[in-house]
Amino acid sequence: MFRRVLAALLIVALAAALLVAGWPQLLGLQWQLGVAQVVSLRALAGGLSAVLAVVLLLIALASRRARRLTASLAVALLLFTGLSAAVLATRGWGSEHFAAKGEQGVTVLSWNTLGDAPGAERIARLALDDGADIVVLPETSVELAQQIADRMGAEGRTMAVHNITFDKIAKARTTSLLISSTLGRYQPDTSAGSTRVIPSGVWRPVDGSGPAIVAAHPVAPVPGEMPAWREGLEWLAARCTEPDLIMAGDFNSTIDHWSALARSGELGDCHDGAKAMGDAAIGSWPTRIPAELGAPIDHVLSGSDWRFTGFRVIRDQDGAGSDHRPVLAQLERVS
Repeated sequence: MFRRVLAALLIVALAAALLVAGWPQLLGLQWQLGVAQVVSLRALAGGLSAVLAVVLLLIALASRRARRLTASLAVALLLFTGLSAAVLATRGWGSEHFAAKGEQGVTVLSWNTLGDAPGAERIARLALDDGADIVVLPETSVELAQQIADRMGAEGRTMAVHNITFDKIAKARTTSLLISSTLGRYQPDTSAGSTRVIPSGVWRPVDGSGPAIVAAHPVAPVPGEMPAWREGLEWLAARCTEPDLIMAGDFNSTIDHWSALARSGELGDCHDGAKAMGDAAIGSWPTRIPAELGAPIDHVLSGSDWRFTGFRVIRDQDGAGSDHRPVLAQLERVS
């Protein structure tokens, strides 16, 4: 009798844990330590769950005594795998089609460089080849950003260099931004403030013509920084109130984490480019595991004045030194 009760408690506990991991928004737990990390790696968690379910089913076939318990646990794991797969299917596994770029089109490249790791030449070449008008570079020094702009300028692509730096202790404390001269002159909006621990910033066109640009990099959800991480997401959502806005960077979060902050879009009133183009299940971090299993934490978002005509996670730079994959988006003005 005691064994049956213990087995039932184990099954209920596993089912409850899997429900929280698969649908934390149901209980408002997506911002909690542990849950936030698991839901980021939804595909990996679902894959591991499927493997464990197969192992338990094999044990059930081999052991009559353990059959009821192991089979029940396997069913719970398979249901979690199915839930994870269903959620990921709604977000898309990689539609990389880009429409022809219009006259008012804007191409955005974002890459967390892990402290300048890929080097100026590689980043500049990627930006040039993809025709980037806006390049957002979290964890990238002012010096490297200038070198990238110089290399792009040498090939006829003039880029203005902007940055926000908290200090020189670590390159992670700097977020750099390059803006094409074709978009006009930009200046920082110091009244907007920044995320804590790691900087984010807002830049606006000097003549008032053009989108506000937000370079985003809230701190990662690690022990000791969870309050700052939550505040960072709230700061980003607060920026997503104006229609003429483009936001990009390393958000250290997925669509799952934004549910409490969503209004007309996925984050505030901003729409996520990967979600719009059916590519939101593809992971941009870390590069050491396949993109299909990774965490989609690097994003390009926009206000309602813009629509996405292309998005992809760039997978051919995994050996460049960064633990993040670059992401590329193309947008067109709605009117």
